[in-house]
Amino acid sequence: MPSIRLLALDDVPALTELHRRNRDHLQPWEPMRADSWFTTEGQLAAARAALEGHADGTSHPCVILDDDGRLVGRIGLSSIIRGALQSGSVGYWVSADAQGRGIATAALRSLVQVAFGELDLHRVQGETLTHNTGSQKVLERAGFVRYGMAPDYLRIAGRWQDCALFQLIA
Repeated sequence: MPSIRLLALDDVPALTELHRRNRDHLQPWEPMRADSWFTTEGQLAAARAALEGHADGTSHPCVILDDDGRLVGRIGLSSIIRGALQSGSVGYWVSADAQGRGIATAALRSLVQVAFGELDLHRVQGETLTHNTGSQKVLERAGFVRYGMAPDYLRIAGRWQDCALFQLIA
């Protein structure tokens, strides 16, 4: 069964290779990335930044493992806000060669358990480009409900794009 666990600096070599192999696959769904993002140094800097966010309570960065324990993607909560909101925003991706097997959905369900359990959040939000039907299906299979649309919400692939907004309440 696919699983998730907290990101570790030891994951950097595998993440670097995954990002290199999936560069074209992920490009339409992510912010524009400098060539340095696809290097070990770039992934090490990104992992350190993600773990700093975890240490200060604003993020929960994880890796996704397939049935064989092979690292096949990333998932995490960012923009964790405490106080009256108690919410976080989920983001995820799975390697092109691991798609279509329910891995992203299983990973999202696991992260939701962490969000509502260990992190004691009230709400998890997911944002997808309006034409990213695959990601929307993952959210829906994990119980998320579409509640709106945000125009020009995220700068993805070099331009501001509309996003469908989904949420799941504890």
